[in-house]
Amino acid sequence: MRNPVGGHIQVAGGLARTGLPYAAAIGAEAVQVFVANPRGWATPTGVPAQDEEFRERCAADGVPVYVHAPYLINFGSHTPETVERSVTSLRHSLVRGRAVGARGVVVHTGSATGGRPREVALAQVRERVRPLLAELDPADEDTPWLLLEPTAGQGASLCSLVGDLGPYFEALDHHPRLGVCLDTCHAFAAGHDMAAPGGVKRLLDELVDTVGEGRLRLVHANDSKDVVGAHKDRHENIGAGHIGADPFGELLRHPATAGVPLVIETPGGKEGHAADVARLKGLRTP
Repeated sequence: MRNPVGGHIQVAGGLARTGLPYAAAIGAEAVQVFVANPRGWATPTGVPAQDEEFRERCAADGVPVYVHAPYLINFGSHTPETVERSVTSLRHSLVRGRAVGARGVVVHTGSATGGRPREVALAQVRERVRPLLAELDPADEDTPWLLLEPTAGQGASLCSLVGDLGPYFEALDHHPRLGVCLDTCHAFAAGHDMAAPGGVKRLLDELVDTVGEGRLRLVHANDSKDVVGAHKDRHENIGAGHIGADPFGELLRHPATAGVPLVIETPGGKEGHAADVARLKGLRTP
């Protein structure tokens, strides 16, 4: 399948017990999960039986799995405690990601807080993230990729426009297990006008020019409640926002997205998610 389509699924109650029925209900061909509270620093161990069942059933059904690391992670922070907790949290997500069979672990690229220069924050990213990447074994097919997700450009964001990925990748030595998760709402909010004629092609061409082929590993397919360049991270259902449905069809046809799964993070609960998954499947080239 050129582009499996799925969503971020609810797993409260158990990865297998709750997550798998939810994935089936929305017609997911790919899934993304949290393995910790996304708005906290806790690092739960998980339930081995649930991990094993989830991993085995997803593998048997050919459903690629992704983990989203907690939102609080910020390696550009001027607060030492935040940085230390970010290291612990991301390491936890990578370890748990491997345990549940994840192909990638998504982490937001963070911001330079405390008024510090961007270069100083990126040097800190290198200092603290490079050792985590060194713990990944590129030769081990079960090792998840670390997927950088540019933000919508709020505050002193280190990476929002795709061109910002260049210095970020350089800071991390273009590690062979380093990839990109492109959030369409974030890209639109940051200033990439995907709704304009040729906008999707320009965005994806620039992404490939910046980080190279094969680095785009996942797409968060979300429409935007706000206009292009608003720097607001407010997701909308597919076709109901300012991006519109057609650009998602263009995205699905671009060479850079060949084999790349799409997962939605849209409003509406189970019914809304099922509708968005179906809409994206309908936009795929037969």
